[in-house]
Amino acid sequence: MAEIVTVEATPDGSADPRLTDYTDLTDVELRRRREPAEGLFIAEGEKVIRRAVAAGYEMRSMLLTAKWTDVMRDVIDGTAAPVYQVAPDLAERVTGYHVHRGALASMRRKPLPPPADLLQKARRAVVFEDMVDHANLGAAFRNAAALGVDAVLLTPRCADPLYRRAVKVSMGAVLQVPWTRLESWPKDAHLLREAGFVTAALCLDENAITLDELAQRRHDRLALLFGTEGEGLTPGALAAADVRVSIPMDAGVDSLNVAATSAVAFYMTRPRA
Repeated sequence: MAEIVTVEATPDGSADPRLTDYTDLTDVELRRRREPAEGLFIAEGEKVIRRAVAAGYEMRSMLLTAKWTDVMRDVIDGTAAPVYQVAPDLAERVTGYHVHRGALASMRRKPLPPPADLLQKARRAVVFEDMVDHANLGAAFRNAAALGVDAVLLTPRCADPLYRRAVKVSMGAVLQVPWTRLESWPKDAHLLREAGFVTAALCLDENAITLDELAQRRHDRLALLFGTEGEGLTPGALAAADVRVSIPMDAGVDSLNVAATSAVAFYMTRPRA
């Protein structure tokens, strides 16, 4: 059972070293460098913290405002990590923003599995190539969790799915869907072929088949490839794919947001019994 430690603001306004994990959470570049290097990520809000714990992530510490202490009592009782209770203004000063949900936890990252291991038992996989928007990535992970995706592979330049905003937008789904990062892309596309996957690239191409046609083929093992916001998939990724796929559009719209596209594609190609 953790001891709840009340942390007061320091007289000179300096950051309390016990709260270091939570400092400057709005500085994206700083946190993108620091969190993976230190092996941590931040879970925000009651539901996300509970999902992180349920997914087996080890807690480093928790930061709560007083009204959340009772709400999180069972989580507190189940951890040996320090729990710091702070006033709302101190939480805002440390993190750099108003912590609406009043509960944050610093969690330890897990080692990422080899891609081949992740693909071994999967039927539906997805590759996100160079997606840099954390909100889009979080939304796409939530879609993957809800619509039957077994494995998510990220290219080396893809955003960090454990960055606070991505975790928050996904409602913790990034903690539930098995994922890993590829070492070299599109070179590593051979891993999908060797695991028996047909790879389908979602793109704008006049020679592409429709998503309806892809769904009708009912591939036993299918990997969907999605590109970065705006630019889409790179020529190398398109060349590595077995088939190119598009979603027919009306009203002069050429494409959907990548997260919306993923939801449609995941639903249409979900495994059937």
